[in-house]
Amino acid sequence: MAEWIKACQTDDIDEEDVFGFEHDGVKYAIYNTPKGFFASHGICTHEVAMLQDGLVIDTVIECPLHQGRFDVRTGKALSAPVCVDLKTYPVKVDNGDIYLQI
Repeated sequence: MAEWIKACQTDDIDEEDVFGFEHDGVKYAIYNTPKGFFASHGICTHEVAMLQDGLVIDTVIECPLHQGRFDVRTGKALSAPVCVDLKTYPVKVDNGDIYLQI
C-alpha cells in the first residue's frame, strides 16, 4: 500500500535545484523546477552516483558522475551513458511541505 511521506519543505530547495532525502534506507531526489516539484529514485541508473549532487536545468537532472541526463517528470533517460529510466514518485505540496508517495 502506498503512503505519503513528508520529505522536506518547499523552502529547502532552490528553483532548478535538487534535494536528497532518505526514508527506510532508500534514497530519493526531489526537484524544484519551473514546472513544479518532482521526485525520483536518488541514485543514477548508470552507476552509483547521488543525483542530489547533480545539476538541474529546467526539468532535466544531469548526473554528476558521467553527465547522463534524465527528465525528472517521467524518469526517462535522455542521453548516454544512461539508458535505464529512473523510477519516479508522485509529489504533493501542502502548506509548504513536500510529500512523496512511496
